[in-house]
Amino acid sequence: MAIIVNLDVMMAKRKISLSVLAERVGITNANLSILKNNKAKAIRFTTLEAICRELDCQPGDILEYVPDEE
Repeated sequence: MAIIVNLDVMMAKRKISLSVLAERVGITNANLSILKNNKAKAIRFTTLEAICRELDCQPGDILEYVPDEE
């Protein structure tokens, strides 16, 4: 996959646990874990906005484009 989710890095920098962030964002621990472990196929902008608000970051701090090796 060419989009890498660096949510775990931002959570570590902000010293926030998965369960606390999930509660503040309003999604389940399981869904946030899927996103954090780079297993998600999509993310709603409202969810991305809430995560950025809670982590005080920009979407580019969480999402990274890495071209596939050919």
